[in-house]
Amino acid sequence: MFQPVEIGSLRLKNRIVVSPMDMYSATDGVPGDFHLVHLGSKALGGAGLVMTEMVCVSETGRITPGCTGLYTDEQRESWSQITDFVHSRSTAAVGLQLGHSGRKGSTRAMWEGIDEPLPSGAWEPVGPSALAYSPRSAVPREISREEMTRIREEFVSAAQRGAEAGFDLLELHCAHGYLLSSFLSPLSNQRDDEYGGSLENRLRYPLEIFDAVKEAWPSDRPLTVRLSADDWVQGGNTVDDAVEIARAFIAHGAQAIDVSSGQVDSRERPRYGRSYQTPFADRIRNEVARHAGVSVIAVGAISSYDDVNSIILAGRADLCALGRGHLYDPQWTLHAAAEQEYTGAGADWPLPFRAGRRKPPRHAPRPSGPGFSCMPSRRPPPIRRMFGGSPLWPIGEHREAMSTANGAESRWIPPHF
Repeated sequence: MFQPVEIGSLRLKNRIVVSPMDMYSATDGVPGDFHLVHLGSKALGGAGLVMTEMVCVSETGRITPGCTGLYTDEQRESWSQITDFVHSRSTAAVGLQLGHSGRKGSTRAMWEGIDEPLPSGAWEPVGPSALAYSPRSAVPREISREEMTRIREEFVSAAQRGAEAGFDLLELHCAHGYLLSSFLSPLSNQRDDEYGGSLENRLRYPLEIFDAVKEAWPSDRPLTVRLSADDWVQGGNTVDDAVEIARAFIAHGAQAIDVSSGQVDSRERPRYGRSYQTPFADRIRNEVARHAGVSVIAVGAISSYDDVNSIILAGRADLCALGRGHLYDPQWTLHAAAEQEYTGAGADWPLPFRAGRRKPPRHAPRPSGPGFSCMPSRRPPPIRRMFGGSPLWPIGEHREAMSTANGAESRWIPPHF
């Protein structure tokens, strides 16, 4: 995991990616201090590549009113402050995920009711067909050819602003049921023109967007794609379709494929489990991408460095993206290095943090000598934390940082996603 890797001309110091995660915390599409701290802390935490959430190409292309955008110059300047911090304070690269919400737009923030329509201030969502994502979702308007052209230009403008903002990489979001993903899936795309029907036709509009963005994006910075490899619904796309979709994007110049799944239709029944999406990445890498010199990113319930090392050593993916693991521990990569006693360039601690780069000892030696003769020979009973968990020892007892007591005894099982 600490070996360098290249995505196109971009060389990353290690193979850990902070996965795109929607934060729903912007005002009028403008990222603020929260986003600076969120992404900046992950960059300081040692990951090779830090990805933004899905940054929306227009006001009506947002998922929620709290989503970020790149459709104004004010938004571009705010993103510039974040990329400047990452580049000046860390050796991480920072990537831009660009997308349009499509039929899943105009909804509440996740903690207010995920995928539920806004009670007020809503806008009309659009999709390839007038088919709702779920029974409680608004029915989207079937997008017209004129709107498709306008949205394509919005992607181009957002990509240009992203380049000006200093992003190192651009990922086109073609997963999770948003606009481009919904064109790819037969569950959401039932058009009877040249943009619907066969897989070749369903690929047409996402590839048109990709080609237009490629023209606008600097040629010396990678352009990548995120896909949903399985819709998890009968009659939807499967990994066999995903292999062909990846093949098409690679033929058009994609330099990495980020392999996710699902979230295309509310009827989905995914088979969750540890690293449950890695088999999809494995197939795409070894059937298509590896032979073309294209990197593949595995994502989904990958939580430990053992998982990451096993996936990469087995040749199932070139990089691993972790989302909730980085929410739990923004310094996940540096801590993984300390656990493995790795001290190379793939996990360089920021200078102000370098004093903490060694893992604290589990059991500190008991102090001895003058001044300590009055210490009790037996440890007093522990005091339980008010919220449960590991015990806290009385202050009078000499003990290394209490966090070390929580290390092995409290093993975190991440929620599936």
